Amino acid sequence: MSISKFIQRNLSSFSRARQKKQVLNTVLASDQKNEGVINLHRIDKGNVGDYYCAPHLYFDKLKDTQLDIFDFKSSDKKLSDNWIDKVSHNALIIGGGGLLNRGSFEMQMKLFEALSAKAKKTVLWGVGHNEKKSSSFGKVNNYNIDTDKFGLVGVRDFSMNESWVPCVSCMHPIFDKSFEEQQELGIIFHKKTIKNKQLLKELSAFPSTSNTTNIEDMISFIGSSQTVVTDSYHAMYWSILLGKKVVAVPNSSKFFDFKYKPVISSFENFQNDLSKTQSYSGVLEECREVNVKFADRVFDYLNI
Repeated sequence: MSISKFIQRNLSSFSRARQKKQVLNTVLASDQKNEGVINLHRIDKGNVGDYYCAPHLYFDKLKDTQLDIFDFKSSDKKLSDNWIDKVSHNALIIGGGGLLNRGSFEMQMKLFEALSAKAKKTVLWGVGHNEKKSSSFGKVNNYNIDTDKFGLVGVRDFSMNESWVPCVSCMHPIFDKSFEEQQELGIIFHKKTIKNKQLLKELSAFPSTSNTTNIEDMISFIGSSQTVVTDSYHAMYWSILLGKKVVAVPNSSKFFDFKYKPVISSFENFQNDLSKTQSYSGVLEECREVNVKFADRVFDYLNI
């Protein structure tokens, strides 16, 4: 890399960091209101799990309340100004997704925590830890925010002290469909893993898809498989909801804290672990019941 490109890249990085802090500080300095409600989550159309993990998609009272948690750092001033306005004027539902213990969300989550001191109504709905260091896998016992500062808290991590509220995507009506198993095993890759062409070549004998597809095709693929091998959290979750046997290939701490455990393995060794898998029944109904009850609490708290 040339010196000029190096300097340009670092200046750009400095500018983005300054902008993010400016947006967050503007919100913190603003008068806080609870005029309506917004649902903040990562709206990533290239990741089907991130896209469908938000309560605004499943409850009429929250329809059209979505706001991308990443818009605060947008270079488009209209988007960042809109983010400031929406966050400052409305009660906040944050979630779902792996928004905790993850650097890319820490600044926003710390802001939401701080707003409680200004009478902001805040809800954590189906969020969870998402640490990338393998040394933390299966060992996370606290969050990088003080959840006591939030008005209502439901986390998707079963072992934590907070109330357990699994991902709200279980409310999607697609899970009520019937599927015929047509293959013993299917692999669902995370969107980052599909860039590994060597791995895809090595596993090309197995039916596969990725979490970049649409939810209809994803659930149809899961439904047609007896066992699912995946490094996508929501592919794991949805497979368990549909009563499938699951082998999870972890890329984050989030795979270790669902109530119903998959078999943990790797893409290199999963075939040796297939005999350890089991399926669970009644999980879809349980997860839906928990979310409906939590929704009642949320709507009462927010007076909507």
